[in-house]
Amino acid sequence: MRMRRPSPTLLWWFVTGSLGVVVLVVSVPIQASVYDVPLLVTFVAATAQGVAIPLCLSRPVEATALQFAGVAATGILMPFDPELTWPLTIPGMITLIIFVGLIGARHTWRAALIVWWASALLLILIAILDPRGPGVENADVTLIIYTTDSALLLIAAMVVRHWSGIRRQLAEARRDVAVEQSQRAVAEERTRIARELHDVVAHSMSVIHMQATSASYRLKNADPESKAEFAKIAAGARSAMREMRQLLSVLRDESSDTTLAPVPGLNRIEDLAASTREAGVPVGLMMSDMPEIPDTVGAAAYRIVQESLSNVIRHAPGAAADVSVIFDDDALSILVLNDATEKKADPSPGGHGIHGMRERVRMLGGSLETGPLPEGGYRVAARLPVGGEA
Repeated sequence: MRMRRPSPTLLWWFVTGSLGVVVLVVSVPIQASVYDVPLLVTFVAATAQGVAIPLCLSRPVEATALQFAGVAATGILMPFDPELTWPLTIPGMITLIIFVGLIGARHTWRAALIVWWASALLLILIAILDPRGPGVENADVTLIIYTTDSALLLIAAMVVRHWSGIRRQLAEARRDVAVEQSQRAVAEERTRIARELHDVVAHSMSVIHMQATSASYRLKNADPESKAEFAKIAAGARSAMREMRQLLSVLRDESSDTTLAPVPGLNRIEDLAASTREAGVPVGLMMSDMPEIPDTVGAAAYRIVQESLSNVIRHAPGAAADVSVIFDDDALSILVLNDATEKKADPSPGGHGIHGMRERVRMLGGSLETGPLPEGGYRVAARLPVGGEA
């Protein structure tokens, strides 16, 4: 018979140890004086049954053997008296019932049923094989009382144990949820960092690349060494952008929704247009008078314009771009157009710019439309509710 052996706590040891002492103290005088069991026999049997109670926590097989040995010794050597319980004494019955309940509370239900069934069989065998011949009919009341009470206690112990297992699983599930939420918070923070890194650094590197590439054409008197130096700067900027995109692919979690950290808002769009003009891209800007705009809406508008102009620099260098930011009907309308007649492919892998725009617009409950124009060029149109996040 194999039983699982969970690690008992100090409380379990204290309770079962106390029960074992009580069994020894109570059983010896009662069994010796009331049931006329020889004093030595009752002392040894009560000791075995008392020791078996705490022992069942860690070594249930050995504890069961001790318990059954004590019960058998008492039943075989106890004189039959029709006025008393037989082949179990009252203290012995209570001890055996407690033992079966502890097996049910601390071990598997299969082990508990085996012990319960074996204990009932042991009592029947003692009644049948007793050479004094009182027979099973004289033990029927004791057997009925024991089997009924022990079965009820066993069921109660197994129900409590099952309920404790459910509570333990719920606690483990809560811990798992807490760990998952912590991991998700880390992933969201990684995504936010990746998005901000893409929006800020990618734009600056694109400007540097464009300035270095166009310097040899803008500076008429540049010598060959200067042109070579500008070419190296442009190559370094392209390499840095490729490495940055590889870093972003590691940091970004495409499935997570992130919160928007404080970033430049509408008051920085004019500076953004000016820096793009310095990179050689003609930018026309029109902004209407603005009421007080929430920071989240202003930040999203800035990032949408920034990414749109960065795409013009990367994919259509030299093409003119028109930007309009208009407030009307409690919403902010953003429109970025460029008039490129042909799209110049970027040799580096595609980034996360359009995805980042959609993510920002979705967080605010707005709408975004992007796509090429029939006559050439590209269009980005966004509408952001000023009331805040949807």
